[in-house]
Amino acid sequence: MSSEKFDSSKAPEPVGLYPHARKVGDLLFLSGVGPRERGSKDIPGVTLDSTGKIVDYNIAIQCHSVFKNIRYILEDAGSSWDNIVDVTVFLTNMKDDFPTYNKIYAEYFKDNLPCRTTLEIKSLPTPIAIELKVIATI
Repeated sequence: MSSEKFDSSKAPEPVGLYPHARKVGDLLFLSGVGPRERGSKDIPGVTLDSTGKIVDYNIAIQCHSVFKNIRYILEDAGSSWDNIVDVTVFLTNMKDDFPTYNKIYAEYFKDNLPCRTTLEIKSLPTPIAIELKVIATI
């Protein structure tokens, strides 16, 4: 089965050699999406020290930014928020961040209830506290 890759002109540039999304059949697989903004190394809701280590972060701001980036990728690939069928969430601090994340998630997904898995991991490739991996129909 052939596949087609998509790169959004609005979502942040990937931090490695991979597309924002790949379409296979009627499914769209998004690569991990974080809160960075396109054309900038700045991360919404994150304060770094001079060595690049996280001094402080706001998980709510990061959540909203991640969801915005996912919407950009979905729409640029010809899909939509309502077509999301599966979400894998990576949090670096489950104990402190899950309640806020879960509340914001419920606001965004109140009309669409995709399957969801939430994992705590030690770190992510950039100094962020959340990343989502999404599968949608197209």
